[in-house]
Amino acid sequence: RMARIVHIDELEKIEVAGVNWRPIRHTLGITAFGVNAYTADSGEQLIEDHDETGGHEELYVVIAGHAMFTIGGEGCDAPTGTLVYLDDPGQRRSARAAEDGTTALAVGGAPGTITPSAWEHHFAAIPLAAAGDPAGAYEVAAAALVDHPDHAALHYVLARYASLAGERERALTHLRLAIDGDPRARE
Repeated sequence: RMARIVHIDELEKIEVAGVNWRPIRHTLGITAFGVNAYTADSGEQLIEDHDETGGHEELYVVIAGHAMFTIGGEGCDAPTGTLVYLDDPGQRRSARAAEDGTTALAVGGAPGTITPSAWEHHFAAIPLAAAGDPAGAYEVAAAALVDHPDHAALHYVLARYASLAGERERALTHLRLAIDGDPRARE
């Protein structure tokens, strides 16, 4: 399988429901989550007024320009870089462009359909380890065991944190699990 690379301006702009929709998911063949983009100039509708009673959570990312969202009747200023997350499918939402060339990326999906990567927990633990709190880092990273009990690299990371925290037996248990899961861990 090859990577598919496209610039957002190369995507077809389709006028639908009073907005300019750019079909990312369809164009790239993405099947793990819904993702599309919307573009508008100042004063134009960017995101149509709607809810997600079909059950989707949505995240909008303003990647260019400046948008003004209305969420449940409340205004929300959203300059470039703003993340707008809506976990309530019944909540009404819309947005207008406050600048020419405003673009928002919309990502959505049904709640509970993904399993977070083990690396999310590990990456979140790094600042604790760097600050000299290996026990705290262990606790944060160990949360990934719920979804990834046999993840060899995770067990290796947990062995390191446990060792640094002075928990020899716990460290050895994780190291054994890492080696059993991936013999390359022995190196």
